Amino acid sequence: MSSNFIVESCSVDSEEGVKLHTRIFKPRNEGEEVSDDGNLVIVLVHPFSLLGGCQALLKGIASELASKGFKAVTFDTRGAGKSTGRATLTGFAEVKDVVAVCRWLCQNVGAHRIVLVGSSAGAPIAGSAVDQVEQVVGYVSLGYPFGLMASILFGRHHKAILSSPKPKLFVMGTQDGFTSVSQLKKKLKSAVGRTETHLIEGVSHFQMEGPEYDSQVTDIICNFISSL
Repeated sequence: MSSNFIVESCSVDSEEGVKLHTRIFKPRNEGEEVSDDGNLVIVLVHPFSLLGGCQALLKGIASELASKGFKAVTFDTRGAGKSTGRATLTGFAEVKDVVAVCRWLCQNVGAHRIVLVGSSAGAPIAGSAVDQVEQVVGYVSLGYPFGLMASILFGRHHKAILSSPKPKLFVMGTQDGFTSVSQLKKKLKSAVGRTETHLIEGVSHFQMEGPEYDSQVTDIICNFISSL
């Protein structure tokens, strides 16, 4: 599988002197990029650092996206993996890391359009960055923790993504555990702009984060991008 894409590592400077360990997954033959617009980049934001979340968890999806001709980027937010700095409980400093990576990609990789994809706690963090980066054209959430307990930590991120006019897709397993289907629907009633959901029947929160759903999730992301 590793034959049709390549991975490059680099370090991106964020605020407060934080250095972010970043990986760029891209098609081996640049000419095989799926969009005429080789300037589209998909930036993936990993689950909660304080529970061991790091970019390695998104390697499967990033690899499949690159195999399908997309440029995909993963990175460790502050205090995770090989990145410097300290992780935060509510994820607000991490939003600056997402913004820093997006801006770096615009300046160094010629990204004109960015789709932000956040997994689990990475979804509220990515969601808060959407309107801070002009080049972001869409947002995909994988298991956004909207439930009551999770909202104690991430509740202050909700408004940013719900009030963003940019197209957004919320992917969730119907047995999520952190967020019920009715909680998701209720939350999204207040969303502005194009807002869609994709429910995966019978799947739990951590199952969807696991490798067995990488292919299905990749296809969902690709379909969303082709509709933008």
